[in-house]
Amino acid sequence: MEVLFRIARRRGLIDNRAEASIDATGLESHHVSRHFLARAGRTKCYRRYPKLTMVCHHASYLIAALRTRYGPSHDAPDFLPAIRQAVAHLPIHRLLGDGGYDAEEHHRVCREELGIGSTIIPINPRRSKGGRPQTRYRKQMDRCFPKRLYGRRWHVESTFSQHKRKLGAALRSRSDQSREIECMFRVLAHDLMILPRLFWVFYKAI
Repeated sequence: MEVLFRIARRRGLIDNRAEASIDATGLESHHVSRHFLARAGRTKCYRRYPKLTMVCHHASYLIAALRTRYGPSHDAPDFLPAIRQAVAHLPIHRLLGDGGYDAEEHHRVCREELGIGSTIIPINPRRSKGGRPQTRYRKQMDRCFPKRLYGRRWHVESTFSQHKRKLGAALRSRSDQSREIECMFRVLAHDLMILPRLFWVFYKAI
């Protein structure tokens, strides 16, 4: 992944003020759809599902980081590990995430330790316990939330859609370890499929 992003930056596909989003999606652990299982009354047999957290670059739809776990589960524990992984490949200037990642620590680490200029994460009412946020960065989000910029989070949803259309929504592996490895190769394949198309678009533009 490091080599791919190095090539993309060298070709001018990634600038020094990159915009990115983080989100998680569920994958199927078998090739029978959840719709079929629901109609057959068998969903209770498959409550646990592989969950993939990604950080995607808006301008290119390249995936800069991934974390795997099993759902249903909270998104927040994967936030900092995924972002630390992403900034090693991508110079993130603005980061977007949904309310599941709302935490002062997330803002603080991103801005003060990882050099991310702006973090846009809406306030999760459940974390405020009925009151107004009192910490520095969450107070900023509460006082003046940039709704227009937050609307750009649709890029990560588009990345998920591309990923599942091209590579499918079901994993073939059966053990936890092999599924984690398969997810890593899926993300690598996703980026490898996108790079040639980006080079062609960039070539036609110059």
